[in-house]
Amino acid sequence: MLTTRRALLGAAAFLATPGLLRAQPAWPNRPMRLIVPFQAGGATDVTGRVIAERLGEMLGQPMVVDNRPGAGGNIGADAVAKAEPDGHTLLMATIGTASINQFLYKRMPFDAQKDLAPVALVNEVANGVIVNAGVPAKSLPELIALAKKDPGALTYGTPGNGTSGHLSAELLKSRAGIDLLHVPYRGTGGVIPEILAGRLQVAVDNLPSYLPHLQSGALRLLAVTSKERWFTAPEVPTVAEAGADLGLRGFEAVAWFGVQAPAKTPKPVIDRLSATLLQALSEEPVRAKLREVGSAPRPLGPEAFAQFITAENAKWSEVVKISGATLD
Repeated sequence: MLTTRRALLGAAAFLATPGLLRAQPAWPNRPMRLIVPFQAGGATDVTGRVIAERLGEMLGQPMVVDNRPGAGGNIGADAVAKAEPDGHTLLMATIGTASINQFLYKRMPFDAQKDLAPVALVNEVANGVIVNAGVPAKSLPELIALAKKDPGALTYGTPGNGTSGHLSAELLKSRAGIDLLHVPYRGTGGVIPEILAGRLQVAVDNLPSYLPHLQSGALRLLAVTSKERWFTAPEVPTVAEAGADLGLRGFEAVAWFGVQAPAKTPKPVIDRLSATLLQALSEEPVRAKLREVGSAPRPLGPEAFAQFITAENAKWSEVVKISGATLD
């Protein structure tokens, strides 16, 4: 009887010890969701589907892509920010949701810096400075000269206020000291017909959607906004190259995509997820699928991704301020 009593007391003491009340459940232990905060078919969605398929295979649980568009990505990002932080709900983050929107929108439903944890940077897409073939500018310096000759006369289109195309153009305007009239649309699909028809002279937008029209000669690519020449148009200079003598040395402004989780997600889960994702991004079939849609893999782990976001915040907060753009 005494032995039984001691055994029961020992078991009770063991169960009462902090951290031993219950074993942590294995992760992942059910299907996962990757919330894409934009419509199906765009660069964010395509990137999400490529990585979701491979991550599901590697982690042994299916990863379902859940499109939640609206408010520049804020609706989908907010859903993840408020989700259970157990590693089963993730965000396909963008330059907008992780950086630009917090400076652009008057009211944000979540705190971009406190409510979401970086997992990994995945890839990037260059923007192009594109003109209608009828515009008398064969290079970026010629376009800048044309804009300085008649300030505000040239119009440029983008997929919308606060997009990477819009703010890339505003950064270009500020650095080059020119004035272009912004015409925002609801997506790239609204910009392309207008510039093809000549109702817009310039577009600053993600490059992939314009490639067929550039190849046909209907449009002309003057420069790309990436740090280095872009692999789909290696003959075209970067803005930094073309405008090196015009105040544009060191210019870089690309759209980028990464994975984030709710802020309180356990570090072991973040670490395993990041390691798995970085492994996937090292595989040539995954990298090839990302390149097929005109994006370049750019894998960074949690700490490097966090530093990258901090640098982007410093850049885009200033550009939004200079542009005067705001959204409700």
